[in-house]
Amino acid sequence: MPPKIRAFITGATGFAGRHLMNALLPTEFSVYGTTFPQPSRPDEPNIYHIDLRSERDVFEIVKAIQPQWVFHLAGVSNVKHSWENKKEAMETNILGTFHLLEAVKKFVPGGRVLYVSSSDVYGLALEKDSSCERVFCEDDRFHILSPYALSKAGCELMCGFYTEVEGLDIVIARPFPHTGPGQSPDFVCSDWARQVVQVERGNSGAVIRVGNLDIRRDFTDVRDTVQAYVLLMRKGRRGEVYNICRGEGIALRLILDILLSSTLKEVKVEQDPARLRKTDIPVLVGDNRKIKAETGWEPLIPIEHTLLELLDFWRTRP
Repeated sequence: MPPKIRAFITGATGFAGRHLMNALLPTEFSVYGTTFPQPSRPDEPNIYHIDLRSERDVFEIVKAIQPQWVFHLAGVSNVKHSWENKKEAMETNILGTFHLLEAVKKFVPGGRVLYVSSSDVYGLALEKDSSCERVFCEDDRFHILSPYALSKAGCELMCGFYTEVEGLDIVIARPFPHTGPGQSPDFVCSDWARQVVQVERGNSGAVIRVGNLDIRRDFTDVRDTVQAYVLLMRKGRRGEVYNICRGEGIALRLILDILLSSTLKEVKVEQDPARLRKTDIPVLVGDNRKIKAETGWEPLIPIEHTLLELLDFWRTRP
């Protein structure tokens, strides 16, 4: 039996991180990870409480683990939070990535890194550089509309430098929105699913508060997304960028309709000005031909199934 691959996941206890840990089978991988700001749990001995803004802590953990695969998921991932805490978003996302890549260069220069960026770097489709008319391709320009997107775009440029100049083996994943069981209510699908469950329990009257229902997003189930991460580590080309998306958009209004159709309660929908973003992207849909052609990845879980499981997740929570 070949030796296990030492896989290191920053942000291992986050939403996608936990699903990724489940996807890395113990027969093939020894999995290590970081958590912040929540402390590590006694039943997770390979999870370490580390703030990526600390160069010393990042260097020490990479030196100790000597990972062969590094999945970089950690960071400020909520657009609203990035507006409210710009400095934290920049320091965590940009400085944290710098510390991690420097640690890889120093202690495991032969390791492979997957940097998880975001489709938010595309922003508005003002100028199209590719043949993709209605969807975003990997070679389209950035059009930055939030501190979060700015930090992700900066890190992509940093990864390009460390690939081309410093010689590291880095692949960039550019996931579009993904959801599923375990997602924080800071994100729209989970927020609405939680509100539906609160209505079912009689905890919040019969009103669901929403933001802009007219925008369209390209949603993928988080379990399909993390399978793409693993396939990119296996088959992705060094220095390349890959969209992770279904390839079709769905209006948030339809997402809400699916959630509401799954409850017997009568629900009133109200728009809450506090839930409207300072800037918003009307349509964010991606082209997934590159990742499908080069890795064989396919999104398998229908969005309707994902949303029902998200409701069931909140129904099991107190």
